[in-house]
Amino acid sequence: MGLYIEARIRADLDDLWTRTQEPSQHQRWDLRFTRITYLPHEADEPQRFRYATRVLPGLTVAGTGVAAGERERPDGTRTSALRFSSPHPLSLLAEGSGYWRYLPDGDGVLFLTGYDYRPRWGRFGAVADRLLFRPLIGWATAWSFDRLRLWLERGITPERALRNWLAELLVRALVVLVAGTGLGLERFLHLFGPLAAPMAYLSPLLLALAICVALFKSPLPGTPAARRCLRRPSTRVRAPRVLRTLETPR
Repeated sequence: MGLYIEARIRADLDDLWTRTQEPSQHQRWDLRFTRITYLPHEADEPQRFRYATRVLPGLTVAGTGVAAGERERPDGTRTSALRFSSPHPLSLLAEGSGYWRYLPDGDGVLFLTGYDYRPRWGRFGAVADRLLFRPLIGWATAWSFDRLRLWLERGITPERALRNWLAELLVRALVVLVAGTGLGLERFLHLFGPLAAPMAYLSPLLLALAICVALFKSPLPGTPAARRCLRRPSTRVRAPRVLRTLETPR
């Protein structure tokens, strides 16, 4: 699989399963989807669904998918797999597949995903995917996993987590802006009187330190962060067998 994300979530396995398998719950925390709707299906058939993603205000791309899950496995783990496709001409993702694994681990669950897709738009699409879109969707997946973790572990709803992230992002941006502007304010040093000379040396260091803190300090505990998730598997990972039983929807 081209992308891999892993998060350890201290939560009940059934709660995690519900938050990830129920469309109304899933679409709340997953940044990649705006709406997910299950379609009618027979009990012995894979679950079909429609999904939509709001790319820009007034622009939504949609597609269809098929999913199957293994809620009860002999080793106590669970698996969910899916295939999807989008006929929308503005969707870079033409078709793809992926899986989720739920691995009980002590007082929590190791929740991981692996997925890949075929980009649209020929050579241009391949370059755009490699340089921009694939890193972006990898970040969005990891950020969403941490958003889900905060919901389950700390009771921070996905909506509140988003507000926390936007607020912290705004504060960091303001610090960088103000400190960056302050680096060019040597003409105001005379206001410090006899302390002007020491401030001439000290203020650039303090302002540079403020910028570094704003850019590199770890996010607050209640703010989702992609960096908290593992982006490479520690061991070789294989797609579940159930994925091979699914056909790509058209």
